[in-house]
Amino acid sequence: MTKPSICLFCGSRPGARSDHSEAARQTGAMIARNGWRLVFGAGDVGLMGQVATAALAQGATALGVIPVHLLGRERNGRDMASTVVTEDMHERKKVMFMNSDAVVVLPGGAGTLDEFFEVLTWAQIGLHAKPILLLDVAGYWQPLLALVDHIIAEGFAAPSLRDLFRLVPDVAALEIALRGALPGS
Repeated sequence: MTKPSICLFCGSRPGARSDHSEAARQTGAMIARNGWRLVFGAGDVGLMGQVATAALAQGATALGVIPVHLLGRERNGRDMASTVVTEDMHERKKVMFMNSDAVVVLPGGAGTLDEFFEVLTWAQIGLHAKPILLLDVAGYWQPLLALVDHIIAEGFAAPSLRDLFRLVPDVAALEIALRGALPGS
């Protein structure tokens, strides 16, 4: 049996709060501790780089996926044997998702929101049933949750949309949720 793989979407910037960086490092260590494979955007910058650095330092395996136009911007020095270079961002998301058993979303910006909403939409239209977990560091995702609730209240989505993802408050809760959701964990 192959080890479960975690698709990680998060910021290519560190953010303004140190607790985001701490949660990123804890997430990387947690992935390694559980023997899971990290599937990420192959960058060594921002929260993405912090998760990967912590995971790899603790012995995790990783698959990095990066579009050719971001090679110089997001990947400056990490030597990874397992890296896929894609033509564009859409292909990057697809390759990351297809090589994963669960999706974890840490704080991030527009790119992270794009990644979240794409996998959420795929779940909404029945293309997958993989768990989607948002690490709600210091309440970061509460405005997103309010937006989703507003979309539902305004009649643009069924209430079942909320059932397609889950917010977890910290890395300990994330670990418990992943263990419960991943095959063989």
